[in-house]
Amino acid sequence: SARRVMAAGGRSWFRALALGVSFLKCLLIPAYYSTDFEVHRNWLAITHNLPLSQWYYEATSEWTLDYPPFFAWFEYTLSHVAKYFDPKMLVIENLNYTSRATVFFQRFSVIFTDILFIYAVRECCRCVNGKRAAKDILEKPTFILAVLLLWNFGLLIVDHIHFQYNGFLFGLMLLSVARLCQKRYLEGALLFAVLLHFKHIYMYVAPAYGIYLLRSYCFTANNADGSLKWRSFSLLHVTLLGLIVCLVSALSLGPFIVLGQLPQVLSRLFPFKRGLCHAYWAPNFWALYNAMDKALTIFGLKCNFLDPTKIPKASMTGGLVQEFQHTVLPSVTPLATLICTFISILPSVFCLWFKPQGPRGFLQCLVLCALSSFMFGWHVHEKAILLAILPLSLLSVQRAKDAGIYLILTTTGHFSLFPLLFTSPELPIKILLMLLFTVYSFSSLKSLFRRERPLLNWLETIYLIQLVPLEIFCEIIFPLTPWKRQFPFVPLLLTSVYCALGVTYAWLKLYISVLTERISVRPKAE
Repeated sequence: SARRVMAAGGRSWFRALALGVSFLKCLLIPAYYSTDFEVHRNWLAITHNLPLSQWYYEATSEWTLDYPPFFAWFEYTLSHVAKYFDPKMLVIENLNYTSRATVFFQRFSVIFTDILFIYAVRECCRCVNGKRAAKDILEKPTFILAVLLLWNFGLLIVDHIHFQYNGFLFGLMLLSVARLCQKRYLEGALLFAVLLHFKHIYMYVAPAYGIYLLRSYCFTANNADGSLKWRSFSLLHVTLLGLIVCLVSALSLGPFIVLGQLPQVLSRLFPFKRGLCHAYWAPNFWALYNAMDKALTIFGLKCNFLDPTKIPKASMTGGLVQEFQHTVLPSVTPLATLICTFISILPSVFCLWFKPQGPRGFLQCLVLCALSSFMFGWHVHEKAILLAILPLSLLSVQRAKDAGIYLILTTTGHFSLFPLLFTSPELPIKILLMLLFTVYSFSSLKSLFRRERPLLNWLETIYLIQLVPLEIFCEIIFPLTPWKRQFPFVPLLLTSVYCALGVTYAWLKLYISVLTERISVRPKAE
């Protein structure tokens, strides 16, 4: 009966957290929204009015449909509700149409579909082993995890201010992670296969899923020393996994294969004509590489090593344009980024295979795959950092070492999202929300691991504190200086490069921690 009382209490605090964050999302309905708002309005119109055969050809708007078919069907479903709010939003030619009913419908559709995310967080909380018995509910790992996921600052500003549907997509991902932790392997595989056909950016973490399912599900036993028992291979399990992948792919891409449109769909999903970096550089290795190129160019001009007439104009004055031409360092091709990503993912996949640590090993590999592809990918969006931050939240409440890495990655990753909201009314909102989330994550994880060594060393602490003067300079001081006209890209450049240092450091620290970790031998794979 005591257990039942605990469970009831658990349900009530979780409900309060979920309702609280949903109210906050409702308050953000009138806030600024980006061009992504028009992107999704246009996709509603395309899927509502046109036959399937024209979805991936329609190009009235510059924001053409470039997500996989399941997402297109998702927009199609939403469009049948949208027509009751304002049918004019479903007219393809109504570019940049934003009536109050349209804004309300689109905003509310994001809040409503987040129900899946809330459910997934609840399932993830059940997977966290609460060995640390806390008298106070606020110090329970499950409570802290629920807050870190439900109230995640990055998701709030990207989905409910900037505007996107990441919540329900991450809900699918976290639910698949929870199912794998619960040893419900086929459900987890099905959910991830479906997710891939909603948004293909999740391909970055597919190696972690593939290897983990092969190691834990297709091979059913380990030797006494933890190594793989090859004779335990199950052909049935491999066949079942293969069937799931093939069925989901057939359902998604089948109609387009029949129409002979698969090459057209793929050309929309993988537009390599875009530049190495997004218009605002994501804080990754290429941001440091580009900054190095700019620095070497300035140095070369000062010392007369370079001919000023031969330097491409955009690389110096235009700032952060999509097509960035390197002046001193060699230019980077999509193939080079693919090779770098592949090489950087390999060690984590090897660890997952040779040093099986059960669900925790899988999560570590998942985060490393997400971070490695963020570090070296082609045309990476700054929002992709959430792909590493959210799964790392699950690890952060279980071990002090991971909590320290989580704090560095989350603080720098979230700070790097600030330039997405560049309007003045949103300035206090983003700063307050960021402060609330950061202060909570630091204080809660610190109290959770108070018996262990400090989560951050003095150098890491100084690095994170420096984000405050950086923000003051970028938002308040720089706009008042005469350089604003001549070098408008400086705040973005500084934010991107400074955050890139933190993200790179967190990536290396997590990699070293995973590679040097001793294997805990278990007779059976977890």
